[in-house]
Amino acid sequence: MKTWCAILAAGRSSRMGVEKLLLRIGERTMLERAIAAAQGFPTVLVASPALVERICAAADLHIVVNAAPERGMSHSLQLANAALVRRVTAARGDADVAYPVWKDRPGHPVVFGPRARAAIGGLAAGDTIRRLRDAARWRRVELNVEDDAALIDVDTPQALARVRRLLETPGALG
Repeated sequence: MKTWCAILAAGRSSRMGVEKLLLRIGERTMLERAIAAAQGFPTVLVASPALVERICAAADLHIVVNAAPERGMSHSLQLANAALVRRVTAARGDADVAYPVWKDRPGHPVVFGPRARAAIGGLAAGDTIRRLRDAARWRRVELNVEDDAALIDVDTPQALARVRRLLETPGALG
Protein backbone atom coordinates (compact mmCIF):
# COMPACT_ATOMS: atom_id res chain seq x y z
CA MET A 1 0.00 0.00 0.00
CA LYS A 2 1.45 3.34 -1.02
CA THR A 3 1.45 6.33 1.32
CA TRP A 4 0.03 9.58 -0.01
CA CYS A 5 0.44 13.05 1.45
CA ALA A 6 -2.14 15.82 1.24
CA ILE A 7 -1.07 19.43 1.69
CA LEU A 8 -3.96 21.82 2.25
CA ALA A 9 -2.78 25.23 1.03
CA ALA A 10 -5.94 27.02 0.01
CA GLY A 11 -6.77 28.98 3.14
CA ARG A 12 -7.35 32.71 3.19
CA SER A 13 -4.75 33.39 5.93
CA SER A 14 -7.25 35.79 7.48
CA ARG A 15 -5.76 35.65 10.99
CA MET A 16 -2.25 36.19 9.63
CA GLY A 17 -3.28 39.09 7.42
CA VAL A 18 -0.99 38.04 4.54
CA GLU A 19 -0.53 34.85 2.51
CA LYS A 20 1.24 32.86 5.23
CA LEU A 21 2.44 30.07 2.97
CA LEU A 22 4.65 32.54 1.11
CA LEU A 23 6.30 33.78 4.32
CA ARG A 24 9.87 32.65 4.86
CA ILE A 25 11.08 30.55 7.72
CA GLY A 26 14.81 30.49 7.31
CA GLU A 27 15.75 30.08 3.65
CA ARG A 28 12.43 28.64 2.44
CA THR A 29 8.78 29.65 2.38
CA MET A 30 6.33 27.66 4.47
CA LEU A 31 4.90 26.23 1.24
CA GLU A 32 8.36 25.12 0.08
CA ARG A 33 8.90 23.46 3.48
CA ALA A 34 5.60 21.57 3.25
CA ILE A 35 6.38 20.34 -0.26
CA ALA A 36 9.92 19.33 0.79
CA ALA A 37 8.53 17.41 3.79
CA ALA A 38 6.33 15.41 1.43
CA GLN A 39 9.16 14.59 -0.98
CA GLY A 40 9.39 10.92 -1.75
CA PHE A 41 5.64 10.42 -1.45
CA PRO A 42 2.96 10.94 -4.05
CA THR A 43 1.37 14.19 -2.90
CA VAL A 44 -1.86 16.03 -3.55
CA LEU A 45 -1.49 19.76 -3.00
CA VAL A 46 -4.78 21.65 -2.74
CA ALA A 47 -3.93 25.28 -3.42
CA SER A 48 -5.73 28.57 -3.88
CA PRO A 49 -5.61 30.06 -7.39
CA ALA A 50 -3.17 32.74 -6.13
CA LEU A 51 -0.68 30.09 -4.96
CA VAL A 52 -0.83 27.79 -7.98
CA GLU A 53 1.43 30.03 -10.08
CA ARG A 54 4.02 30.04 -7.26
CA ILE A 55 4.34 26.25 -7.10
CA CYS A 56 7.21 24.56 -8.91
CA ALA A 57 6.30 21.33 -10.63
CA ALA A 58 7.77 18.29 -8.93
CA ALA A 59 7.62 14.55 -9.42
CA ASP A 60 4.70 12.94 -7.63
CA LEU A 61 3.06 16.34 -6.95
CA HIS A 62 -0.54 16.54 -8.11
CA ILE A 63 -1.93 20.08 -7.78
CA VAL A 64 -5.65 20.64 -7.24
CA VAL A 65 -7.02 24.19 -7.37
CA ASN A 66 -9.50 25.15 -4.68
CA ALA A 67 -11.41 27.97 -6.34
CA ALA A 68 -13.60 28.42 -3.23
CA PRO A 69 -11.25 28.82 -0.23
CA GLU A 70 -14.02 30.62 1.64
CA ARG A 71 -15.69 27.21 2.03
CA GLY A 72 -13.05 26.32 4.61
CA MET A 73 -10.51 23.62 5.29
CA SER A 74 -13.02 20.80 5.05
CA HIS A 75 -13.64 21.74 1.40
CA SER A 76 -9.89 21.52 0.72
CA LEU A 77 -9.81 18.14 2.43
CA GLN A 78 -12.74 16.98 0.33
CA LEU A 79 -10.86 18.03 -2.82
CA ALA A 80 -7.72 16.20 -1.66
CA ASN A 81 -9.74 13.12 -0.80
CA ALA A 82 -11.34 13.09 -4.25
CA ALA A 83 -7.89 13.34 -5.88
CA LEU A 84 -6.21 10.57 -3.88
CA VAL A 85 -6.16 7.22 -5.59
CA ARG A 86 -4.58 5.06 -2.88
CA ARG A 87 -5.24 4.66 0.80
CA VAL A 88 -2.84 5.85 3.45
CA THR A 89 0.08 4.74 5.53
CA ALA A 90 1.03 1.28 6.59
CA ALA A 91 1.93 2.68 10.02
CA ARG A 92 -1.75 3.35 10.47
CA GLY A 93 -2.42 -0.39 10.32
CA ASP A 94 -6.16 -1.01 10.50
CA ALA A 95 -6.86 2.13 12.55
CA ASP A 96 -9.26 4.71 11.14
CA VAL A 97 -7.24 7.71 12.28
CA ALA A 98 -3.57 8.20 13.18
CA TYR A 99 -1.80 11.32 14.38
CA PRO A 100 1.13 12.45 16.54
CA VAL A 101 0.52 13.34 20.18
CA TRP A 102 2.67 15.45 22.48
CA LYS A 103 1.70 15.48 26.18
CA ASP A 104 -1.84 14.29 25.40
CA ARG A 105 -2.32 17.01 22.76
CA PRO A 106 -3.02 15.83 19.18
CA GLY A 107 -0.98 17.32 16.35
CA HIS A 108 -0.33 17.20 12.62
CA PRO A 109 -0.46 15.44 10.26
CA VAL A 110 -3.66 13.48 10.71
CA VAL A 111 -3.89 10.32 8.61
CA PHE A 112 -7.40 9.06 7.85
CA GLY A 113 -8.04 5.42 6.96
CA PRO A 114 -10.72 4.21 4.53
CA ARG A 115 -13.66 4.33 6.99
CA ALA A 116 -12.83 7.83 8.24
CA ARG A 117 -12.05 9.01 4.71
CA ALA A 118 -15.51 7.90 3.62
CA ALA A 119 -16.90 10.48 6.06
CA ILE A 120 -14.90 13.36 4.51
CA GLY A 121 -17.48 13.94 1.78
CA GLY A 122 -20.12 14.64 4.41
CA LEU A 123 -18.21 17.31 6.30
CA ALA A 124 -19.97 20.62 6.75
CA ALA A 125 -18.35 23.82 5.51
CA GLY A 126 -15.76 25.24 7.87
CA ASP A 127 -12.99 23.91 10.05
CA THR A 128 -14.39 20.48 10.99
CA ILE A 129 -11.33 18.28 10.56
CA ARG A 130 -10.75 18.21 14.34
CA ARG A 131 -14.27 16.89 14.89
CA LEU A 132 -13.71 14.19 12.29
CA ARG A 133 -10.37 13.21 13.88
CA ASP A 134 -11.88 13.07 17.37
CA ALA A 135 -15.11 11.19 16.55
CA ALA A 136 -15.60 8.41 19.09
CA ARG A 137 -16.49 5.83 16.45
CA TRP A 138 -12.94 5.57 15.05
CA ARG A 139 -10.18 3.18 15.99
CA ARG A 140 -7.15 5.40 16.42
CA VAL A 141 -3.38 5.26 16.64
CA GLU A 142 -1.71 8.02 18.63
CA LEU A 143 2.01 8.32 17.91
CA ASN A 144 3.75 9.89 20.90
CA VAL A 145 6.36 12.45 19.85
CA GLU A 146 9.27 13.94 21.78
CA ASP A 147 8.53 17.64 21.24
CA ASP A 148 5.70 20.00 20.36
CA ALA A 149 6.63 20.57 16.68
CA ALA A 150 3.57 18.56 15.59
CA LEU A 151 1.36 21.11 17.38
CA ILE A 152 2.68 24.18 15.63
CA ASP A 153 0.02 25.92 13.58
CA VAL A 154 1.43 29.00 11.91
CA ASP A 155 -1.62 31.18 11.51
CA THR A 156 -0.68 34.34 13.40
CA PRO A 157 2.34 36.65 13.33
CA GLN A 158 3.21 35.45 16.85
CA ALA A 159 3.25 31.81 15.76
CA LEU A 160 5.46 32.71 12.79
CA ALA A 161 7.89 34.49 15.14
CA ARG A 162 7.97 31.37 17.36
CA VAL A 163 8.81 29.10 14.44
CA ARG A 164 11.53 31.47 13.33
CA ARG A 165 13.01 31.39 16.86
CA LEU A 166 12.85 27.59 16.88
CA LEU A 167 14.66 27.52 13.56
CA GLU A 168 17.60 29.30 15.22
CA THR A 169 17.95 26.28 17.53
CA PRO A 170 20.26 23.65 15.97
CA GLY A 171 18.29 20.58 14.91
CA ALA A 172 14.88 22.18 15.35
CA LEU A 173 12.41 21.94 12.46
CA GLY A 174 14.92 20.40 10.05
